[in-house]
Amino acid sequence: MESVERNDTLNPLTRELPQRVSDRIRDIVGERGILTDPADTAPYLSDWRGAYKGKAALVVRPASTAEVSGVLALCHQEGIPVVTQGGNTGLCGGSMPDASGRQIVLSLNRLNRIRNIDAANDTLVAEAGCILADVQNAAREVGRLFPLSMGSEGSCTIGGNLATNAGGIAVLRYGNMRDLTLGIEVVLPDGRIWDGLRGLRKDNTGYDLKHLFIGSEGSLGVITAAVLKLYPLPTEKAVAFAALPSPEAAIELFKHLRSLCGPRLTGFELMSRMSLDFVLRHMAGCTDPMAEPHPWYLLIELTDSSPTANLRELIETGLMGPLEDGQVLDAVIAADEAQAAALWKLREGISEAQNFEGPSIKHDISVPVSSIPGFIDKASAALSNEIPGIRLVCYGHVGDGNLHFNLSKPPDSENADFRAQAGRIGRVVYDVVAQFTGSISAEHGLGQSKRQDIVRYKSDLELELMRSIKGLLDPKAIMNPGKVLPD
Repeated sequence: MESVERNDTLNPLTRELPQRVSDRIRDIVGERGILTDPADTAPYLSDWRGAYKGKAALVVRPASTAEVSGVLALCHQEGIPVVTQGGNTGLCGGSMPDASGRQIVLSLNRLNRIRNIDAANDTLVAEAGCILADVQNAAREVGRLFPLSMGSEGSCTIGGNLATNAGGIAVLRYGNMRDLTLGIEVVLPDGRIWDGLRGLRKDNTGYDLKHLFIGSEGSLGVITAAVLKLYPLPTEKAVAFAALPSPEAAIELFKHLRSLCGPRLTGFELMSRMSLDFVLRHMAGCTDPMAEPHPWYLLIELTDSSPTANLRELIETGLMGPLEDGQVLDAVIAADEAQAAALWKLREGISEAQNFEGPSIKHDISVPVSSIPGFIDKASAALSNEIPGIRLVCYGHVGDGNLHFNLSKPPDSENADFRAQAGRIGRVVYDVVAQFTGSISAEHGLGQSKRQDIVRYKSDLELELMRSIKGLLDPKAIMNPGKVLPD
């Protein structure tokens, strides 16, 4: 029988990882690059909601692309699974290790440099661990805008935004993260580095490889840096809050304002009355801007970089006709930045406010903009038949077809009973999404929560192609196992 060297025994601090491997990782990243104390590793082993938890052999925090490369090359050689993590703000468990204790968490929060800003080319090169808000501020300092914006921008990272192809509140005008990225730097599963950091808007030299990695949730490689698009900094803004009788009226108003305002229409956010009720009930400092309740609401934002754009006059003109013909029931326009922020707080507080109403089952879906009214009607009716008394908290970026279609439990039901029905409720919602040729994940990714669901909604050929790409780039299947692809 072959003898086992002492440094091949299990390290008590690193669960299933041989001591010689943890020693080699320590050599690559240094003492600051490894966490083993349970108090230090705990934040990396639970998502921010506490919905997903896991164990890890090590939490590794490389400080450079070269260190990421060294760690991945070693893990590839040893067959050690790697779960890449950014700001840990995801909603689908995509950055959580499993319960085995055999996986390494690769945190990129030390890769946090802004490498370059080229104001003339309107580009910024950021490392994957940069906080989104810091990138926004860096762009603002040179008179530019990086337009990706969402509630978690103070803690989410550029790497996580890329991994999930993040959306947010300005997709209508600027697009998703995929649209905001010109080039990326990627460490492949075997440790090789692809330098695709090109700040080009035209490059037709074959396959556009960056799109394989953007949205892949760390399952194909580790994005370590990106060239991001910048835009002129808006100097004028107008924000309005409008009450409507129905989602159909919202779509009609969208078409009207899109024609009138063109690219100035930056935000167009729909919310149900129940969504607003929850915010008014639970979020301090929020007040109803209307004198009486209405079925549906829109938050509308126009922006422009011209100081003479007269956006307030433009939005007043846009709302006047719909108010007269009853498509809009009431409207208020923010008089200053403080009022605009107060109106946005009504929209941004919905997710947190819903938590006070007990357990909720949340769906991040998209359908064609024209299909939003039909989807809401059909899905609402199906759910009411399935679970009488279920409460619909529907809101989202209606201008790009993305709804957060969330369900709160009936007031008289038990929490555990409601949670137990999550799978059945999801099937009802996703089947209606499929009827409207939509997507069961608009901007949150698949992670571990939705990866089995896609078997029902993607073709066999599409799944075969996805698996083929995974097999080509990650033949040992070490990158973020148990995510994105179904069993």
